[in-house]
Amino acid sequence: MALKTVVVLGVTNSQYGWKDLGSKPSGFPLNRINESEKVFKWMRFGGFPGLSACRAIRSVDNENTSNRGTKLQQIVDQTENDFSRGLQKDLNSLPRPLSVSDLSAIPDGGSKARISFKGLPGSYSEDAALKAYPKCKTVPCNDFEDAFKAVELWLADKAVLPIENSSGGSIHRNYDLLLRHRLQIVGEVKLDCNLCLLALPGVRAEHLKRVLSHPQALSLSDILLSKLGVSRESVDDTAGAAQYVSSNGLREAGVVASARAAEIYGLNILAERIQDDFDNVTRYLVLARDPIIPRTNKPFKTSIVFTLDEGPGVLFKALAVFALRDIDLKKIESRPQRKRPLRVVDDSNTGSAKYFDYLFYIDFEASMAEPRAQNALGHLQEFATFLRILGCYPMDTTL
Repeated sequence: MALKTVVVLGVTNSQYGWKDLGSKPSGFPLNRINESEKVFKWMRFGGFPGLSACRAIRSVDNENTSNRGTKLQQIVDQTENDFSRGLQKDLNSLPRPLSVSDLSAIPDGGSKARISFKGLPGSYSEDAALKAYPKCKTVPCNDFEDAFKAVELWLADKAVLPIENSSGGSIHRNYDLLLRHRLQIVGEVKLDCNLCLLALPGVRAEHLKRVLSHPQALSLSDILLSKLGVSRESVDDTAGAAQYVSSNGLREAGVVASARAAEIYGLNILAERIQDDFDNVTRYLVLARDPIIPRTNKPFKTSIVFTLDEGPGVLFKALAVFALRDIDLKKIESRPQRKRPLRVVDDSNTGSAKYFDYLFYIDFEASMAEPRAQNALGHLQEFATFLRILGCYPMDTTL
């Protein structure tokens, strides 16, 4: 009596709502079906590159010769054994599929994290990334949007980008990019920025004729630079300025940059903490492809963006949903809508009028795991024309 054996290699895609990950969990079930009174015929199916083609066995007419059946059974058994060994070898050579543990938060120390940032090595953004993940691998990017895209394209695990400075205010470009991209805020980093005056070895401060740095670093160091009587040249990055002076051997030029930049590019530190305001803190956001699970065991902050209809007291009503529930607002920022900066409103008394149409960004101190935060946003949704949660994340309480 012959047997019918079917060997099927298939792929099952389970839907877990991970549509933004770029790939879904997959399995490789191997099924074998036996049936009596049949002999065998091989069929080939397409498979993955590097894997032997899947083989299925289908019945044909019965044969009475037992010897032929025995020999054919031996061939089938040998083929199945070879196929199983080859399949095991090929599967072991494939990259391990992503699992839930791979997508969990990076452990303290960030030994596996690749962090994208704007600028060159030695920039303050890299300092912030190393503060959050001391053992991470940093990924320098040319501009802010490149840092966003590095995470979206899986070239980096997270991005660290500045959002506001205690002296210079908000970085509006990154507020706009938060809305344009779909990354989630998963953390914040507050960095005490130590602005240093750097120059080539052997050069003294009185020898300098010009100083290069980022425009904000130059403006925050106005008092010292005015005393030196040097001209100021703006560049896109503090670390980039240090690299430029070092690589070109510019002995008449100084740089305002970090102490790490001096170490990396072989410059001397002529003066530290040259900023006009001694306390110079920049807040950075940590962005990732997926949100983290909100908790209530430590202080959390939630960031949202929303729009409102035009009308008296509408913004007051929006803010009141937080005050009614004793939720502390940490920051409010408004930005014009780029796609529709002006709104025309018809009024029966005064005729039509044009108003700026704004997006409102709010940070409030509460976790989305708390009912009061959920109720506040549910209340806000009643009159907001658009509402999006940008992230719920632990607060940085180090400064």
